[in-house]
Amino acid sequence: MSSPTVTDIFKRAMELRSTSPSGPVDSIKPQLLSEFSGRPFPETAYLTIPEYDNVVPEEDWTAGLPVTLRGIQNEDWNDVIHGIIISLEQVENYPKESGREDDPTKEWRNRGKSIAEAEEKNLSKWMPEELMAMAKRNVTS
Repeated sequence: MSSPTVTDIFKRAMELRSTSPSGPVDSIKPQLLSEFSGRPFPETAYLTIPEYDNVVPEEDWTAGLPVTLRGIQNEDWNDVIHGIIISLEQVENYPKESGREDDPTKEWRNRGKSIAEAEEKNLSKWMPEELMAMAKRNVTS
């Protein structure tokens, strides 16, 4: 029996969660425990889950990894799965509770809008019209 990775377990948790998205997140814990208990523990060198930076900040989607690491080190599947559940819960709850980073209705989160004027000002200083005209002449000749 091959050793699952933390990513494998997280992806399986997401699959199980998609079958009952309205129930409590903990409801998938018994299923995960029955599937992974008795198998070799994941290697700590591959202690990662898929990145969800486009959905939640890194500190949220990685929230359960310390608990998962403790479970691997202590060879305790309950802790391994508990850590996975924590991360899954964060990935699910963050967008509901605070809105997505790229939500257009949240102007204060729209980083591009807030720096557009300064960016335009700096780019025009960086490449003045005379230099731009010279560069264009050299490209055409």
